[in-house]
Amino acid sequence: MTENVTSLTFISLFLPFLAALAAPALVRKVGHNAAWILAIAPALAFLNFAGMLPEIAAGGVVTGGYSWVPSFNLSFSWFIDGLSLTFALLITGIGLLIVLYAGGYMKGHPQQGRFLSFLLLFMGAMLGVVVSDSLMMLFVYWELTSITSFLLIGFDHERAASRRAALQALVVTGGGGLLLLAGLIFIWNISGVTQLSILVHGGDVLRESPFYLAALLLVLGGAFTKSAQFPFHFWLPNAMEAPTPVSAYLHSATMVKAGVYLLMRLNPVLGDTAAWQILLPFFGGLTMLVGALLAVRQTDLKLMLAYTTVSSLGLLVMLTGFGSEHAIEAAALYLVAHSLFKGALFMVAGIIDHETGTRDLTKLGGLRKAMPITFAAALGAAISMAGLPPFFGFLAKEEIYYALAHGDPRSVLFTGVAILGNALMFAVAFAVALKPFLGKPVKTPKHAHEGPVLLWLGPALLAVKGLTIALFSGIAHFYVSTPMASAIAAKPREVDISLIPHIGVPLGLSLLTIAAGILIFSKLDAIRGLVARSLEAIGPGPDRGFDAFISALVKLSFHVTRFLQPGRLEFYVTATFAVVAAALLVPLFVYGELPAMPAWPHDILIHELTFVVIAVAGLVAVLTASSRLTAIIALGIQGFAVAVIFLLFGAPDLSFTQFMVETLSVVILTLVMTRLRLSLSDHRGLGQKLLDSSIAIACGMGFALFLLRATQATFDNRLTDFYNAYSKIIAHGANVVNVIIVDFRGTDTLGEIAVVMITGLAILALIRIRPAAAIPGKTKKTLKKGAGA
Repeated sequence: MTENVTSLTFISLFLPFLAALAAPALVRKVGHNAAWILAIAPALAFLNFAGMLPEIAAGGVVTGGYSWVPSFNLSFSWFIDGLSLTFALLITGIGLLIVLYAGGYMKGHPQQGRFLSFLLLFMGAMLGVVVSDSLMMLFVYWELTSITSFLLIGFDHERAASRRAALQALVVTGGGGLLLLAGLIFIWNISGVTQLSILVHGGDVLRESPFYLAALLLVLGGAFTKSAQFPFHFWLPNAMEAPTPVSAYLHSATMVKAGVYLLMRLNPVLGDTAAWQILLPFFGGLTMLVGALLAVRQTDLKLMLAYTTVSSLGLLVMLTGFGSEHAIEAAALYLVAHSLFKGALFMVAGIIDHETGTRDLTKLGGLRKAMPITFAAALGAAISMAGLPPFFGFLAKEEIYYALAHGDPRSVLFTGVAILGNALMFAVAFAVALKPFLGKPVKTPKHAHEGPVLLWLGPALLAVKGLTIALFSGIAHFYVSTPMASAIAAKPREVDISLIPHIGVPLGLSLLTIAAGILIFSKLDAIRGLVARSLEAIGPGPDRGFDAFISALVKLSFHVTRFLQPGRLEFYVTATFAVVAAALLVPLFVYGELPAMPAWPHDILIHELTFVVIAVAGLVAVLTASSRLTAIIALGIQGFAVAVIFLLFGAPDLSFTQFMVETLSVVILTLVMTRLRLSLSDHRGLGQKLLDSSIAIACGMGFALFLLRATQATFDNRLTDFYNAYSKIIAHGANVVNVIIVDFRGTDTLGEIAVVMITGLAILALIRIRPAAAIPGKTKKTLKKGAGA
């Protein structure tokens, strides 16, 4: 790739983030019209990606990037093929319309600048997910989508429902993100590569690994939580607490399709196995039915559309994992069709709510004359969602049935699932598009009228796009559908479906779906009541389960914290030293690393033995001391004896340091103890003394055995040779010890200095705490009054 293309792609990836920085200031300057200026960012990014269409259609790919952490083979890099490019075009193209729509929808809102900033950050995060080549870069952007969606869903943070929905989305998708991270690490370790552009051509490396199933389940955990697959579907409808521009963007082109993108991207290396073809169709089909049934139950326009998104995501997952030759092509077609009609319908729902003051289906009617453009956009999008010609949804539905309609029991089962799910979505689509607009006018909280151009422009263009790409399907397939399907399958796949349907079984299934959809639409109220009663009989669902889980987690955290942090310093000290003893002793015994006991040295000199005896005497004095002050002074005996031993064995610098430390320790501890009101004698009972002494002996033995084992190992002098060779050359110092402390280990030394400083400040604070009775002529009242001096 040329340097010019690399620079343009790099800029395109950061344009949404730059626009996000500028959004608050622009809104303060020009108000809601700032949306026109901010829309330039996604427009330029869209044009840059659109310019790649000829190269991608010809079978090429666009790669590039910059080194990030070379030592770990990590890079900020992109990999754009038919799959990535389709998503990038949807994200930037629909994102452009959503920014404009948000300008009109949020007009007059005091926080419109903040909202547009969050929206553009969300756009940039999702764009990074779909073009990332590096596994780590993909994960970083993946988590950024969770964070930005949290900000958007909880935008109206003064409402408890918004806060709950935002937290729920963050917990579910963030937890899935941790699973994905583990899965990506598995993939990295199995394949040895960190670039998707290499991984997708890795053949059976992952499938043949004994860790394949673990990697697959972890990846599915990330994908299923992100794309709201059952039983994690509950967070997506609750996310409708966000303003409608967020809902429209979230459901059409961004976050909820990230999981589908991941499955499609990894299909060449994780797909075509029994586990893949069982888990994905099962959970996808179940999600499709659950989402469609829950959609029929609703009367809120946004919730109806939200649950149909859950259903559509289930259909996409089912097709991705189904395994037939045309299922991938059907998934590619339906993904594009869904993005267009669902984005349009959500914006229509927002216009209705914005201009009438309600989005309750039972309180709407007769809006056709008052909102003709909105009605036309809604009708066009609904026809596509219902899978009727001449819209692109018809092509997708025909290809779905062509892919599923086979004679084996498995195909029959999932064909039945698709028919029932599509029929239910047919009914919901026309319920949203017809019921608010037809019939007698109904009095609404606000006087109904057509929205401004910023509101109806987006849904109108998306509805028209759904029509034009169906009419010119050959061009759409050449530039979009075929490259996308080929990228998912990792081999050439030609998509040739047109408005001329597949004569035979697929057409018959389409007609059956239409008939069932019309029947459901005509009995919608009765079916809504039946579904509601059935769900009540079943009992609480995953949404209530989430609340129970969070409540149990909070209670568990409280009890664990209360047990581990009771507020007693002696407990913390005991636990710390017990862990130290275990860390030293357990590995030595478990792994058979106990050192050989050294023989008593025969060449020990009398003065050396004298200081050993003095150290032992100091230990006895500490143990038998009648007061803490005596014990501190006796403890200094040991320190000074050890310092002399260091000196005798040729380490004067270490000896000097030991003398200084021991002197300061004795003086400072003595000073502190004289300023604190402490009991003179040891107040511990026999049991506590036995426990503490056991831990102390275990720590001492652990350090002794560990040091003996370390000294008995073969000495590796490579580091010594390095210091001797480079101290003069690199650090210009002849004293190797000084160079090690100041240069080679300068950060470590800085940390030690910081610890000493913090200790000194703590000691100073303790010294300043003086009991009132110890200050002559001062009472507690006067002491308190002067404490701030």
